[in-house]
Amino acid sequence: MKKVVVLLLSLVMVVSVAACGDKGSTLERAKEQGYITVGFANEKPYAYKEASGELTGEAVEIARVILERLGIKEMRGELTEFGSLVAGLQAERFDLITAGMFINPDRCSAVLFANPEYSIGEALAVKQGNPSGLGSYEDIAKDDQAKVAVMTGAVEIGYMEKSGIPSDRIIQVPDQASAISALQADRVQAITMTGPSLQAMLDSASDDNIERVADFEQPVIDGESVRGYGATAFRQADTEFQEAYNAELEKMKESGELLEILQKFGFTEEELPGEMTAAALCGE
Repeated sequence: MKKVVVLLLSLVMVVSVAACGDKGSTLERAKEQGYITVGFANEKPYAYKEASGELTGEAVEIARVILERLGIKEMRGELTEFGSLVAGLQAERFDLITAGMFINPDRCSAVLFANPEYSIGEALAVKQGNPSGLGSYEDIAKDDQAKVAVMTGAVEIGYMEKSGIPSDRIIQVPDQASAISALQADRVQAITMTGPSLQAMLDSASDDNIERVADFEQPVIDGESVRGYGATAFRQADTEFQEAYNAELEKMKESGELLEILQKFGFTEEELPGEMTAAALCGE
């Protein structure tokens, strides 16, 4: 009888220890404790601090809405270097990470991505009415009279050279404002930069004589489109969290709320992710 009692007590202790060691899923734990820690890359327009010290940005505001709807009352956001995000997630310093992180197969092997919140590609601005009919870098290459302004050191320089635009028709300028000025003064027929950056410049310039090229054809470099898709990422084991996050994100897309948030930070309908999924981008 004594042996039976001892055995039962031992069994109870084992079960108790196992229960204590089982923290539950990340999502369940966050709901219970009432908060979650999110790692953000410190980069506008994705995540940054305003002069008041308040954390904001495209990724911040989308995450804030979704987490609240998942029953997590408080989002504790931490700004960090982009290169520290994945390591911080894996070390459980963060429970999820976001802000300017594109989905690609290499990253998919390290983290579990939600579906994309936005897409980022190149964009082109021209004089009102697009008198030269420019809709792609290839169009600029074919037009011997077309010059394009771009910031010195920008990645677009390489894209344009590989698209066949001669270097003497790629006019390098010190900053984005100088690109706008070159177009206004007819020194160039187009300017190029990423979509959100271009839109922010056009909004700031408020010049009715300049327009963004609708349906700009994204360059294909070395067989790959340069368009990238940004998303929130979780630890590989957090499939429950990822699925719940995806469900709320899809509701925001369908209602138009996602676009409303994106537009506050310089994005347009051109930057919506469409029907693209993390699975497709990860090559699954």
